[in-house]
Amino acid sequence: MSDTPASAPADDPKPQAPQPPQPGDCCHSGCSFCVEDMYQDELDRYRAALKAWQERHPGRG
Repeated sequence: MSDTPASAPADDPKPQAPQPPQPGDCCHSGCSFCVEDMYQDELDRYRAALKAWQERHPGRG
């Protein structure tokens, strides 16, 4: 038995978490758009998208 219900829309895939920055990605010079800050913004958007997806697909993790 598949853990994907037959009624689940194929065009509504589960959101994927963003990849964290690699250890050398931040230059530590105080950039206004630091990769660490951008990652946190992406993580916030991911968490919101995942919550909405879970509400549309109850019981699917």
